[in-house]
Amino acid sequence: MWPAPLLVFGAATIGLVGWSGDVRTLPAAMMFPLLWARSPSRPIAALVSASYFLAASRGLPEGVSTYYATVPWYGVLLWGAASLVFVATHSILWTQPGRRQQTRRYLFASLLMALPPLGIVGWAHPVTAAGVLFPGGGWWGLGAAVLALAAMTTRRWLPAALILGSLWLLSVAEWKNPTTPSGWAGLDLEYGQRLGRDIGLEHHRELIEKAGAAAAKGARIVLLPENAIGQWTPTVARLWHNETKRIGVKVMAGATIPDGPGYDNAIMVTSGNPATLYRQRMPVPLSMWQPWRVWSDGGGARAHFLANPIVEVDGMLVAPLLCYEQLLVWPIVQSMLGSPDIVVAMANVWWADRTSIVPIQKASTIAWAKLFSKPVVMAFNR
Repeated sequence: MWPAPLLVFGAATIGLVGWSGDVRTLPAAMMFPLLWARSPSRPIAALVSASYFLAASRGLPEGVSTYYATVPWYGVLLWGAASLVFVATHSILWTQPGRRQQTRRYLFASLLMALPPLGIVGWAHPVTAAGVLFPGGGWWGLGAAVLALAAMTTRRWLPAALILGSLWLLSVAEWKNPTTPSGWAGLDLEYGQRLGRDIGLEHHRELIEKAGAAAAKGARIVLLPENAIGQWTPTVARLWHNETKRIGVKVMAGATIPDGPGYDNAIMVTSGNPATLYRQRMPVPLSMWQPWRVWSDGGGARAHFLANPIVEVDGMLVAPLLCYEQLLVWPIVQSMLGSPDIVVAMANVWWADRTSIVPIQKASTIAWAKLFSKPVVMAFNR
């Protein structure tokens, strides 16, 4: 019997280390099912789950407080509320150590946290480490990671852990981040919270100038962060079409599309015939996606869930990940079913600039791209 304090402390430690923001530390999260499976009681399993999740998502309180410009306790409250689904799922499905159904129950919990509706808050999923342990393994690598997680709940966990540790060391020793394809450029910005709120002509011209500078260095397609353009209107579309045509570059940029009382958080393509390229499948719950408003004014960002997992740009199939989607499992897995050529990730994360959230988003994206051997282009505003 493993001491409860050791289990809880261990869960917090692997949450901190695994989700440090460095993609190479992600395999530490693979130890979570071991600690969950060795919990001697349901309350201890709940504490283990909470310790892991809260440690992994530790950047949330500060980020929420900054976003809402409110007191820290509000961020702490949402931090705890966000953990409830993960904790409840793993607590309900926990069973006594050594029972045969323990592995099946963990896999079921893992599946529930990977897919909607529970997967909407399925952050810090240990299977994300597949890209570090099995780079280039694709679907076989994903399957191997699932089997490894299952093995950690059995009596043969020690051989499984030794094998995973060996694979981890080998991978880290030879680690290289995914490449950026020729002709693509992702532009990071430091506009803070004014990005998307500054709708003046000078703002647009400044961004167009940055895109032009990238084009002068050989970029054919330039990626700008989430909501870089702000609200998408016919006037804005015409401006971007004319200017990007003049400088000879295609721009993918985040924008909001008004739709009645609500809106879509989207990616636009701004040359040729300017059009909506992608509508976000999963906006940030609470701050953007507010489903309860369906019964009142219908406002907030719309969630398109399983729509447009693959888009085409310049003859290439693109897997788009817009901000919050980078923290989840199902958006990228759904996109990979379409065999994309490239992964594109953009975000407007000024509110999380001093937290662990931004590095974790990038690490998750890199890990999934590495698993499927896909190049990556990113554009973040901080």
